[in-house]
Parts: sequence; structure tokens; C-alpha cells
Amino acid sequence: MANTADISRGMIIKLDGSLYSVIEFGENKTARAAAKVWAKLKGVDNTRTIEKTWNSGDTIYPVRVEKKNYQFLYKDDTGYSFMDNETFEQIALQESLVDAPQFLKEGQEVFVLINTETDQPMNVELPDKIVLQVTYSEPGVKGDTATRTLKPATVETGATVNVPLFVNEGEMIRVNTKTGEYVERVK
Repeated sequence: MANTADISRGMIIKLDGSLYSVIEFGENKTARAAAKVWAKLKGVDNTRTIEKTWNSGDTIYPVRVEKKNYQFLYKDDTGYSFMDNETFEQIALQESLVDAPQFLKEGQEVFVLINTETDQPMNVELPDKIVLQVTYSEPGVKGDTATRTLKPATVETGATVNVPLFVNEGEMIRVNTKTGEYVERVK
């Protein structure tokens, strides 16, 4: 058994029959009342984001999760197909389990979170930053560059990313998969 002192960012806990990942947490102390522990939780097996408060020392129920390397193979009617890099076993998952499906390209390395109690895949995480090729972009117009002016660009996966004016078609860029934002141009 674990208690609220064991809470950490990224931990997955069972709450009211659902699984939640801890996004952030903290503690509130006052002179008169007992300390409270709060956490912002994102649903792993649902789409909810909630905040929960416990009394300090309350019992929580963490779920043991294994993070395995998989490779994205293809997308079809059954969902997204991934292959375990060690056993070469293939699994098909629904789009709702993939963090940023718009940035997936064939051969992409991803992490699959597996619940060790049920051996079921819970979530697919892409690396924080990935390199993609710009397949379409309007040419940049010289002029007002005092502010950070952005233009839309389509990358090889079909997603649209706002990029600076100097990025042209055919160039490689690094994209943050969590926010969908341009990071830098890659040589």
C-alpha cells in the first residue's frame, strides 16, 4: 500500500475504478488544519482530466506500469499497428490510446505503457521531439519580421505545424509532440 507521500509526477493510480496519470501535485498546509495533498490527474483509460484532494497520509492505489519500446508499422481499419522491438509481436490499438497520432510515421519508435496487472496496453507515447520533413509550405514574404511571424506548413505525416517564415518546403524540422509546436530547423 502506498500513501499520499509517495505521489510523483507520471505515476498511474487507480481512482473510482479508472486509471489516472499524475500530471502535477502539491501540498497545502495551514496552521489550524491538517495538511492536504492535491493532484491534477489525466485519465489513462478515459478522456477526463480531474483534480483530487486527499488528507495527508491517505491511502492511494498505484498501478504498476511497464514502458516498452515499440515500432509503428501502419494504420488500417483495425487501428494503429505496433511491433514489439524485442519479441516482434504485433498489436493493434485504437486512435484514442495514441498521444499524438497526427505525428506518427511508419517506422517511428514509440513507447507503449502496459498495465502489468492485466497485460493490456494503456497508452502510446511518442518521443517528446521528432524530426519531420516539410512537404508543403507557402514561400515566406520578406518584410515585417520584427515580431515572430509564423506560417502554416504541412509535414510528411499530413499534420499542419506553424513554422517561421524562413522554413521552406523540403526542409527537416523538429516538432514538439506534446504541444504540436515547431522547435527548430534540422540540418
